[in-house]
Amino acid sequence: MNMTGAIDILCNLFTEDCIQKNWYGPPEFQYLIKWWHMEDRVKGIAVDDFVAIMDEAGVSKVLIPAVRMMAEQKNRMIWDITEEEVNAVVERYPDRFVGIAGYNPYTRMEGVRKVERAVKDWGFRGVYIHTYGFGIPLNHRLYYPLYAKCAELGVPVSMQVGHSAERMPSELGRPIALDDIAIDFPELKIVGAHTGWPWTEEMIALAWKHENVYLGIDAHAPQYLEQTLVNFIKSRGKRKVLWGTNFPAVVHKDAVSYIRQGMGLKEDVAQMILHDNAAQVYGLD
Repeated sequence: MNMTGAIDILCNLFTEDCIQKNWYGPPEFQYLIKWWHMEDRVKGIAVDDFVAIMDEAGVSKVLIPAVRMMAEQKNRMIWDITEEEVNAVVERYPDRFVGIAGYNPYTRMEGVRKVERAVKDWGFRGVYIHTYGFGIPLNHRLYYPLYAKCAELGVPVSMQVGHSAERMPSELGRPIALDDIAIDFPELKIVGAHTGWPWTEEMIALAWKHENVYLGIDAHAPQYLEQTLVNFIKSRGKRKVLWGTNFPAVVHKDAVSYIRQGMGLKEDVAQMILHDNAAQVYGLD
């Protein structure tokens, strides 16, 4: 079997400038670094060095999102990674890095037009949403112009579902909200990222119910996935689950190795989770 390199559907921008600004700038993230014991991983990495890390791990591509994240109840952005920052890295290795646009729902059509420019002018392959700090659920009307535009452009929308590790209301990320979106936009490919935990079964049900809904296992080390999710991967969900790291939350080499050798998956199923499903959803090689 041709073991094509893995595709990481969600890898945070890793350059030194971005790490310093977004991980060590806002106090909301400084406590996360200590809580998750990530001091050794939250460091700036040169682009060439990161490609070497990918090569060692057997990763062919990573999808890098421009992230819009607001501090809940404080009315200020704590992450505002721009499409320009992402594209500057993508242009260095366009065969290895893939740009994903971000979205602030309060920018309304201005934000939609920014997404459209990123897709049409720079070849970005999708959009990523982190809704918690904005204080609105994923099926809110403020997101619908974006969903309509992405359906028109033929690019997926991925969004964090489940709890928020930051001190923000987790209820806003309930996976069940994707039910409305999938019904209203059947042409739109939707990826529920971060597994949906602690509502993982809710996310599994939606991925099984809707042809256009997929489940991302990024941000969770694969050895700690819930058994119901592992069972889904091994059976009827093998074509509906996409792998990612949410780097630096998960290390590429360890995750790829475990999925290929330690998870008890058939070789073809591991290849679907690591590469084929993401290639199909995002239109990649």
